[in-house]
Amino acid sequence: MKESNMSEVYINRIAKFLPNAPISNDEMEGYLGKINYRESKARRIVLRNNGIKTRYYALTPAGEPTHTNAALTSEAINALFDDDFRSTDVELLSCGTSSPDYLMPSHAVMVHGLLGNRNLEVNSAAGNCCAGMNALKFGYLSVKSGNTRNAVCAGSERMSSWMLADHFSQEVENLKQLEEQPIIGFNKDFLRWMLSDGAGAFLLEDSPRGTLSLKIEWMEGYSYAHELDVCMYAGADKTADGALKSFSDFSSEEWLTQSIFAVKQDTKLLDRHILEKGVESMKRAMEKHHVTPENIDYLLPHVSSHYFVDGLYQGFADAGIEISREKWYTNLRDVGNVGAGSVYLMLEELFHSGRLQKGEQIMLCVPESARFTYAYAYLTVC
Repeated sequence: MKESNMSEVYINRIAKFLPNAPISNDEMEGYLGKINYRESKARRIVLRNNGIKTRYYALTPAGEPTHTNAALTSEAINALFDDDFRSTDVELLSCGTSSPDYLMPSHAVMVHGLLGNRNLEVNSAAGNCCAGMNALKFGYLSVKSGNTRNAVCAGSERMSSWMLADHFSQEVENLKQLEEQPIIGFNKDFLRWMLSDGAGAFLLEDSPRGTLSLKIEWMEGYSYAHELDVCMYAGADKTADGALKSFSDFSSEEWLTQSIFAVKQDTKLLDRHILEKGVESMKRAMEKHHVTPENIDYLLPHVSSHYFVDGLYQGFADAGIEISREKWYTNLRDVGNVGAGSVYLMLEELFHSGRLQKGEQIMLCVPESARFTYAYAYLTVC
C-alpha cells in the first residue's frame, strides 16, 4: 500500500485504573507477607535505590485478590467510553501484559469477555514491559493501514499475586531439609519490591477528536536477543550453562520446591546492558526519523528504578542526544513500576495535566530487560 493511502493515527482518549488505595513502602510486606516469617534484607536496599514511595496492589491488606488482570484492564478501557464513543463502536482490541491471569486463553480475549460489547478483532501482546507498546503498535498499524477506523489498546500488570510470601514457602522448607540457609535468592526477592498493579488504555482513531489529541508520527522496536542472554524470566530457571529450562521440563514437585514460577532477574546482566542498549536503540530510532533532542518537548522514559535515571541521561549525552532533564516526565515515585502499563499511565497523567500545547512533541521510550528489547513512539500534540 502506498504511503499516500495511509491514514493518520491519533490517540484521542486515555484512561487508567489503579486498584484500591496507594500502598507505602512500610506497608508492602504486610500485603505480600514475610518469607519464612522474616523481614526481607533486600527490601530497604531495593526501595532506597528505586525511589518508589507508593504503589498499587490488587490485594486486600490480608493478601486476598481484589481484581484479575483482565478486570483491571477492562476497568481502564470502560473509562474511555461515553455517549459519543461507546463500547460497541470499538473495531479492534489490542492488549499487552507480562502477567496474564492464565497461560490460555489469551489476556485480550478475557478482557473482551468482560467488556461484553460486540464481535471484533482481538490481539494479545505477550512479553514484558514492551508488551504494552507492542499492543499499541498493532492498533497503530491497523488504523494507519485502513484495516480499522479505530482501535483500543491497553497495557496492564497484576504482579502482586505473583509476589506473595506463600508462593515461596515450599522452597524455604526444601532449603531447610537440605540444611541450607532458608533464604530466597536475591534474583527473586529483588523484584518483590519493584513491581506494581494497574492498567492504562488508549483510544486510537483515524481523525482527531475533542480539544486534545496526540498524533502518532512513528513507532520503532529493537531486540538484542540475538546477542544477549535472558535477564528476566518466569516459569523457567537457568541451567549451569546459562540456558533457560522451561517449567514444562521440571517435575510438578520442582515447581514448588524451586519456585519455578517466581519472577526472576539477573541484576548483573541488567546493570551491564540495559542502559547501553537503550542509548544505542534510542539513537538509531532518532537518526532514522531525523529527530533531534530539540524536537522533543517531553521524554517519557519507562524506568524500573530511579537508580537508572542519571546513567541514562549521561548515556544520551555521551551519544550526542542529550535531552535536558526538565523535559523528562515520569510518575514512577507515586505509581510504581507497572511494567507493560507504565507508559500508558505516564502518558495518561501528562495528557490530563493541562500542560500540553499544540505542536509539542513527545517521545515514549520503553526498555524491556527480559532479553533486552526496546520500543519507541513519537507523538505530536494536536
